[in-house]
Amino acid sequence: MSRYSDDALSKRRIPEGFRDRIALRMVKVMRIFADLFFQRRYGHRAVVLETVAAVPGMVGGALQHLKALRHIRDDQGWIRELLDEAENERMHLMTFIKIAQPSAFERALIVIAQGLFYNAYFAMYLFAPRTAHRFVAYLEEEAVISYTHYLDAIDAGDLENGPAPQIAIDYWRLPDDARLRDVVLAVREDEAGHRDVNHRFADELSGAAGARADARIDA
Repeated sequence: MSRYSDDALSKRRIPEGFRDRIALRMVKVMRIFADLFFQRRYGHRAVVLETVAAVPGMVGGALQHLKALRHIRDDQGWIRELLDEAENERMHLMTFIKIAQPSAFERALIVIAQGLFYNAYFAMYLFAPRTAHRFVAYLEEEAVISYTHYLDAIDAGDLENGPAPQIAIDYWRLPDDARLRDVVLAVREDEAGHRDVNHRFADELSGAAGARADARIDA
């Protein structure tokens, strides 16, 4: 049973301040290109976009690890949570590869997109980690919407609700007779979780920045 209600799945975070608006605008621009390129080919869209979605957790986990080492302090559980996110997104990719069977062109697009996005996100996280987490949270909001559209297409009969691949059954511990719809539901649930975690991380970094500013003023 989903831990999210329909309202919780569809909730959107209102940007607060210039950095949040920039993060949201970047996501909206990416969404335009994805919609134009993939249109209603949801499985192929998932294959390409999940390769991008698996990058932030790994980048954030690595940089948080190095930060914890530099400052000789505990990471408050951030490293494990970020690396778990990266692994979860990788499993999304491995699942949809079984479903969509990407073309040679899409595989080339994956290499290009990952190379560009990795370096851009690394720089963003290095210099503006709060904005980076907010960007990912907004990206996950769009992912929830995309997977909801995927479900709508399945329910409308526009896409075949075929059997779930074994990798998905094993990973999410689905019933042996699980279908594609069950997989998409599980993936959407994951994305909603990543959305909430990254908004929380951004909020915590925002609070930490505010506390440092207050300390400077008091001094």
